[in-house]
Amino acid sequence: MVHRAMSFTPQTLLSAPRRSAGVPNALGTKVLYTTSTYSFESHSQSTELRLLDVLTGQAELLAEDEEVSGLNWLDEIGSEFAFLGEGGKELVVGDVRGGKVVAGKFEGPVGDLKVRKIAAGKWAVVVSGEVDSKTEGVFDPERKKKTRSSGKLYKGLFVRHWDRWESAERKTLWYGVLTKERSGKFKLSALRNALKGWKGLETPVRPFGGTDSFDLSTDVDGNGGRIVFVSKDPVANPALNTKCNTYVVELEAWDEEVKGLFEISVPGYEGAATSPAFSPDGKSLVFLKMKTNGYEADRNDIFVLNLGDESTTREATPISAKTAGNDENLARSPSSVVFASDNETLLFTAEDLATSKLFSLKRNGLAWIVWPLTKNGSISDVVPLSTGQIFVSGSSLIDPSFYSLIVPQTTPTTNTDALTTWTSSLSNHGKKFNLSPSQIASIWTPASNPKITKLIHSLVIYPSTFHPSKTYPVAYLIHGGPQSAWNDSWSTRWNPAIFAEQGYIVVAPNPTGSTGYGQAFTDAIRNNWGGDPYQDIVNVVEWVGKEGNLKGADNERAVALGASYGGYMINWIQGHPLGRAFRSLVCHDGITSFPGGMLSTEEFYFPFHDLGGTPWYHPETTTTTPSTNNKTVSNPHPSTSISAWQKYDPSHHFTHWSTPQLVIHSSKDYRLPISEGLAAFNVLQARGVHSQFLTFPDENHWVLKVENSLLWHRVVLNWINRSVGLEAFSEGEEELGEEFFGGVVDDEEEDGEEGKGENRLNDG
Repeated sequence: MVHRAMSFTPQTLLSAPRRSAGVPNALGTKVLYTTSTYSFESHSQSTELRLLDVLTGQAELLAEDEEVSGLNWLDEIGSEFAFLGEGGKELVVGDVRGGKVVAGKFEGPVGDLKVRKIAAGKWAVVVSGEVDSKTEGVFDPERKKKTRSSGKLYKGLFVRHWDRWESAERKTLWYGVLTKERSGKFKLSALRNALKGWKGLETPVRPFGGTDSFDLSTDVDGNGGRIVFVSKDPVANPALNTKCNTYVVELEAWDEEVKGLFEISVPGYEGAATSPAFSPDGKSLVFLKMKTNGYEADRNDIFVLNLGDESTTREATPISAKTAGNDENLARSPSSVVFASDNETLLFTAEDLATSKLFSLKRNGLAWIVWPLTKNGSISDVVPLSTGQIFVSGSSLIDPSFYSLIVPQTTPTTNTDALTTWTSSLSNHGKKFNLSPSQIASIWTPASNPKITKLIHSLVIYPSTFHPSKTYPVAYLIHGGPQSAWNDSWSTRWNPAIFAEQGYIVVAPNPTGSTGYGQAFTDAIRNNWGGDPYQDIVNVVEWVGKEGNLKGADNERAVALGASYGGYMINWIQGHPLGRAFRSLVCHDGITSFPGGMLSTEEFYFPFHDLGGTPWYHPETTTTTPSTNNKTVSNPHPSTSISAWQKYDPSHHFTHWSTPQLVIHSSKDYRLPISEGLAAFNVLQARGVHSQFLTFPDENHWVLKVENSLLWHRVVLNWINRSVGLEAFSEGEEELGEEFFGGVVDDEEEDGEEGKGENRLNDG
């Protein structure tokens, strides 16, 4: 085995503690969080519950080796808190001295705990969990009755989703009351189903919905309150539609049945919805919604609804860019939104030029004023405090986790650095990994379509050992999505610094279709998958290859890697001239042929939108398709042409495939089935192109298990390093996976230098 001494290796990345978003108390003096750490020595993961003192910066261990989630403070000063334990089967109350008591047990696993105070010693509790179709209680998969046959009979679309086959169980919200008795004992009441009797409603929205799918508020002068949530439209087939609605559940008391449920009307908006949240006083709510059904990357608009008596309108209106005076900050698409502590100002996060910033949005007369509160990194979680400060959690390309306290300015300012009053970094701002901000840079290259934009932005990551007198091979990383972007954020799956520390200059382009550069730029990839985005990447590679443009870059020793849509682009590049510019390619979960990949996916609305319609010809302007209730519904994607499906299909260019390629595809990837990876590998092998195939039978569209991820890194880095003349990467003496060799193996080629040859689809 070959060993390399480096500060930041895949094993370092995967065994480093992973810190959750911070949960501050209302005063911002204490922060609860968990860290999970994997040991390659014991091959096990440990979890710690910790308390961070903001004043001293010291962290204290409260509990370890427990399955902890859903941290919620029960008081302002930060003495008692609630969380889920035992894999979501217990509600536990803990205190800052390390004590804990079980307040209640659940029939099955639940998640997404949210707690709000009702009165002294009394709190409303909401969790998510599946409904048992027989008992109508919380579903426990361990108690599910087994049949003699393993067969599943489906009578409509949506047979499987992400990595699971569809079943009869549906997610819902369960609510109850947590009480602190005079004896000091905590007790949880029986849980009630907030959606009982409302057929077709399900929340959180699968597959990734969590606490961002609902919120709750409690009445100031009584025991009642409300729950707001988003759900896929109950009459729209989820395989063909993205349409979500926002609903409000009204409760007279948190230990009684639901009083009523109503849908918020949003005329003209038929797309997805997310991020519902009440104002601190419970008198207003805010949420995000897209206009276009079937387009999951449409721009999110912000909606606000003032709640009152029954005469209050239940129709919400968007805060549009026009209302805000066409401010370019509001032209970005928000990804989350909450009310500030003043019950009026809105705080939203949005991608902006390879960052994810926090913005403040405040009404000024008839208009809205918006300005950024952060500048660098990517904000992932926002908690307004009763003091008026804002607690944020985030990361960057060199830092896996930072917490910050921000004091927002009352008027717009560009001096965002002055707003941060305190910060805590898990890695000491990258220094623990020998990483620094000086390794990160940007380049701007000509765009293929100047009508949309003049320049394309790419992030550049240099090795920590970079010296201007030396040259380094170039690794081009192509993101998934396609409506996604490389941002200044941390990843344990595709971490650019891992490649940089191998000795590459990493170039991560954000071509046509990327997010954070305006909605028109994002929208421009429709019917255009292998067009402008491909030419944008060609322009980046050519610009880097011109002497003097990127110091130290040896573009003669270049490799390209991509996942999901990035994997599609690798297959597209393989069949086009750019493919001959690279020593080797890596395709993770990519599409090989549109009919094979897109017609065996689960969410049909995605290819029908992105490729301009269905792949079959419709001479009529409107068509009908059968629905699950045996009625006919309008086809939302009638097609008069199949040119997009044909024009950008990688399988039409197999005759040019000649560059060495590593193909990675896993068995539980139901978004893009494994047959796509097998087809690519089989074609390469049949054509005599040097190639390898890596698969994981227990992984989905992503490689999440730590030992699997280490093998993924080992295989990928060995593949590209050998092709550019770098030392082969290896970590540890033991065999990490099984290797099978078919046909003739050329040891000389294996050991020497090989010749030249993702949101939705997102693995970035």
